[in-house]
Amino acid sequence: PVPVEITYGLERIAMYAQGVDSVFDLVWSYLPDGTPMTYGEVFLENEREFSTYNFEVANVELMREKFDEYEVECHSCLERKLPLPAYDCVMKCSHAFNLLDSRGALSAVERANYILRVRTVAKACCESYLSEVAAKKDDNNQNDAQKKEVA
Repeated sequence: PVPVEITYGLERIAMYAQGVDSVFDLVWSYLPDGTPMTYGEVFLENEREFSTYNFEVANVELMREKFDEYEVECHSCLERKLPLPAYDCVMKCSHAFNLLDSRGALSAVERANYILRVRTVAKACCESYLSEVAAKKDDNNQNDAQKKEVA
């Protein structure tokens, strides 16, 4: 099965509700004197700086190294039955991949390979998490049964 994500961001809903065409025109808040402060006044510089970093500045070789390091760390966490920290590493792998992709640093084959690597560790995290949840449930059921025997 192919997973699907449907998203419709809060900002888009707010744009519709406020009747504006740009997210940067949304009224974010009001100053004490009643003057509106827009989303753009709060976040536009952030958008500019991170766009410049993501598309022009991010160190491609460093991102490749970070991806590899976080992938190794993910496996290390999984070996120790720590699926939540492992998943955090997956998110860091995904971020490094997205930076590489936004820089245009990946061929079509490399891109597909990175996606497969992220998918593989994400799946392993999910399987590990489900195993840990099932094990804890079994432990709880055994403890409950022992308590009933004692009583």
